[in-house]
Amino acid sequence: MASRNDSGNRCGCSGGSRYNRGGLLMRFVDFYFDFSSTNSYFAAFLLPEICVRNDARVNWMPAHFAALFRGTGFDVMAMTPPKARYLWRDHARYAELTRLPFKKPSRFPIKTSSALRAVLAAGHTTQVDDDGVSRERAQRTLSQAIMRAYWERDEDISDRDVLASIATSAGFDGEKLMPLADAKSTRDELAALTETAVARGVFGAPTFFVGDEMFWGKDRLDFVERWLKRPE
Repeated sequence: MASRNDSGNRCGCSGGSRYNRGGLLMRFVDFYFDFSSTNSYFAAFLLPEICVRNDARVNWMPAHFAALFRGTGFDVMAMTPPKARYLWRDHARYAELTRLPFKKPSRFPIKTSSALRAVLAAGHTTQVDDDGVSRERAQRTLSQAIMRAYWERDEDISDRDVLASIATSAGFDGEKLMPLADAKSTRDELAALTETAVARGVFGAPTFFVGDEMFWGKDRLDFVERWLKRPE
């Protein structure tokens, strides 16, 4: 099995693309995302469905793309008004196609470091002896809950009290989770995951890896599924 960092997330450095479950080797997909990414919102719900269809598992990899972009000089808001109008309209069409609720948030872009760390903290609240299944479930549950809060209900996910409430509604103890999210070890963990993303060549969200093969954008999820079907 490929190596893991202290969080239980695969570090993604070995290029492996399978994990062991019940004596069987199963595929997985590394999913680098940020809550401020519109396309990550769609991918957070579509990718798990693809993995279920293909006996695979999502490896949730929250990364601080604001920090990643600072290293490249990229400005997420650097676009002309016509392009911005088009993109928001295109997101609305995609929401209609996928039947995922969606509306443009009043705060965009938004600070997401606390929300990203909360996902990592959620993983730490689970048992560690089931090959990461509980960790994956916890991180998926909270990631999707935060995505819905921001992209469907326009909640301020930069606010710790709001995050605690979202976590509690998702089945966690929000009051206990947020101090874990603020801990230095969790901050270091998020920084390490972001550095790993940069080292792997990630330049935008969402990004997916099946082994060493990288795919960028929600419109490449069909390629992710095709790659999962390929024999190794």
